[in-house]
Amino acid sequence: MNHARMERNFSWGRPKQITRAGFTLIELLVVIAIIGVLVGLLLPAVQQAREAARRMQCANHLKQLGQALHNYHDIHGTFVFRKGGSGGGSDDESNRNRLSGFVPLLPYVDQGALWDRIQEGAPPTIARGGPRGWSGWSVWRKVIPTYLCPSDSYTQKVQANNYAFNIGDTISGTATSPSVRGMFAFQTCYRIDDVADGTSNTLAMSEHVRGNLAYTSPVSDFDRRLVLSMDQSGITSNPSSCLGGTPSAIKGRFGTVMTDGQSESVGFTTVFSPNEMGCAVGTNPNRDSSTNILPPSSYHPGGVNVLMVDGTVHFISDSVDTGDLTQAPVSSGKSPYGVWGALGSKDGVEPIQDRPF
Repeated sequence: MNHARMERNFSWGRPKQITRAGFTLIELLVVIAIIGVLVGLLLPAVQQAREAARRMQCANHLKQLGQALHNYHDIHGTFVFRKGGSGGGSDDESNRNRLSGFVPLLPYVDQGALWDRIQEGAPPTIARGGPRGWSGWSVWRKVIPTYLCPSDSYTQKVQANNYAFNIGDTISGTATSPSVRGMFAFQTCYRIDDVADGTSNTLAMSEHVRGNLAYTSPVSDFDRRLVLSMDQSGITSNPSSCLGGTPSAIKGRFGTVMTDGQSESVGFTTVFSPNEMGCAVGTNPNRDSSTNILPPSSYHPGGVNVLMVDGTVHFISDSVDTGDLTQAPVSSGKSPYGVWGALGSKDGVEPIQDRPF
């Protein structure tokens, strides 16, 4: 009897099986692979969402600048100049007629206290209204959030700008001419009444990436959105002569001295399409070239945000029509540079039937 009970209670000769909870190595590797695929799918979506938010913020900044321009116009009867100010005296006794239009806009972008401080100057050494814009005056060296686009990760934000004034389909005299086809010139302040093509058909501002690249030769790796190909003497008769190939020397000076009104610092032209490499005549390593092609640029995929004179903001594609780039620029009449050139000119009397937005 005792032996029978033992047989019923025990399975002789069979080892007891132990059950363990957990993954096998193969199962773990499969899970890791699935997680990797999901992360690979998710990260681009997250990055795209973040860039969409940054692009929207850039567009909002342009809308604020549009409102600032119109508020300025309501009070003064004109828009700001691109470059102007006071002349004479030493470099600190005037701003050498090179003050940027971003300075008089300060009170209209919630920077009234900074504007007042600039108007005080520091007599007798620093002129009222400020010294030359490229000086190291501490009052210049401020961060103006409305002037910056968060998509641009360039480290310098002090005295910086990501937005540019429309000079138009002009190539010669972009820095020094008081009369340009666009909305912003040297010492000249245009009015809404000067916009014969219509405020909804004429550009006021656009974006541009920031950087501070001195004259570099020979050229190695570079970002085409930032730089100008230098010593391009043929662009005044045939802009396309600058396109293609690797330049022998480059520079990139945009957006690091927003108080200086030189065209290379705060302007753009509507000859080459957005995000194309620009061009400059001569080998001046500073931001002082006056014969140049200055396309707008951004880190948004496929194009740039632009502000129209009527205050609306649109997105312009890199593939916008630029017409015939073998033609020399004109001083009046229809732009040879397609829809893009027509949007840049305020009084070319061009009917824009197929606007790119």
